[in-house]
Amino acid sequence: MTPSTERFGVSITGLGLVTAAGIGVRASWDRVRSGRPTATRDPELDGLPVDFSCRVPDFDAGELLGRSTAWRLDRFTQLAVVAAREALADAGLDPETWDGTRVGVIVGNSLGGTTTWERQHRTLLEESPSQVSPLTVPMGMSNMLAGHLAIDCRALGPSMVTATACASGSNAIGLARDLLRAGICDVVLAGGSESALTPGTITGLQRMGGLSGRREDPLTASRPFDAGRDGFVAGEGAGILVLERTTDARARGAARYAEVIGFGASTDAHHATTPDPTGAGMERALRAALADAGIAPQDVDHVNAHGTSTPIGDVTEARLLRRVLGDRPLVTSTKGVTGHPLAAAGAVEAAFTALALRDGVVPPTANLETVDPEIDLALVTGQQAAAPLEVAVSTSLGFGGHNAALVLAAA
Repeated sequence: MTPSTERFGVSITGLGLVTAAGIGVRASWDRVRSGRPTATRDPELDGLPVDFSCRVPDFDAGELLGRSTAWRLDRFTQLAVVAAREALADAGLDPETWDGTRVGVIVGNSLGGTTTWERQHRTLLEESPSQVSPLTVPMGMSNMLAGHLAIDCRALGPSMVTATACASGSNAIGLARDLLRAGICDVVLAGGSESALTPGTITGLQRMGGLSGRREDPLTASRPFDAGRDGFVAGEGAGILVLERTTDARARGAARYAEVIGFGASTDAHHATTPDPTGAGMERALRAALADAGIAPQDVDHVNAHGTSTPIGDVTEARLLRRVLGDRPLVTSTKGVTGHPLAAAGAVEAAFTALALRDGVVPPTANLETVDPEIDLALVTGQQAAAPLEVAVSTSLGFGGHNAALVLAAA
């Protein structure tokens, strides 16, 4: 069954990506399709029990943004501005000519400017209060992600940050779609960004038992759905999608990657960091997204799963996916390559899902050598799988019990 998308009519007309797999959509997508992981030792984490991450390679904010802009922004905002500029250029939209009052910005972030907070705290303790930067607060605030994106592209409509942990990016896209459906905006920049690869954050995640401890071989540490997984690898990145009503995109002759036809969200109300082991919360979100899209579970061809590489999380998600969707969809987790970019994950993976629909290929799950015997899904391993793809799902789960699901259809 091919779903009817006219009822919703929201198209993805531009993509921007900055990930551990590369700077730019082409570099990121090529690496993800190749299944080559990116985790490596991180000099910023030297001496810690977990001293590796999935950091964006060769990111020079001064070169990419100009030094006068870069020095005012924390890294999590720098990544997003670079991604947003790529997305707007890709969509063929010029902020100099549009009506900014009809443009919104909805983006996800969870931890804010941890690089700024930790650096300036050290300055306060080791030097003096007079040496603390007067830009500390505006650089560190989470909402400045939306604020600076709006400034950069003169978006004068609603702007806000969703802070639902690792579901933030997906929720941002769902809320952006609602702004378009309600007629409040004509264009929305939606997505997420996170850069929290700092000693304090990584130590906190390690102490709570969330991270992989494979220091001897970081490259194989992120292994979603694998029997030998022992935790996720922290990453960073930004994903920005340009969303427009399909009628508007067609009227201006814009290329379209895919359409966002369904969105669902829910809360476990179970535990601060551990998902409900029954998967009931995520199941509600997924079923709501399918109902919103007006499609049946058997219509789904592909799932880009949250699949973080944690022992409990992967099994919980796999069981609910099997229960709702059966064994037909081709399933992958691109976190085997990118690591877990936290609040950016849902947006980055929605972009990968749109690219999968465009190209008719499902990337492999990197480092998946022996599937956990408790997991029964049509997992793509080894190399990418070519297939006719009409409908795909992207799932996101976050600390606090936040769940979100997006349904995309081929344009």
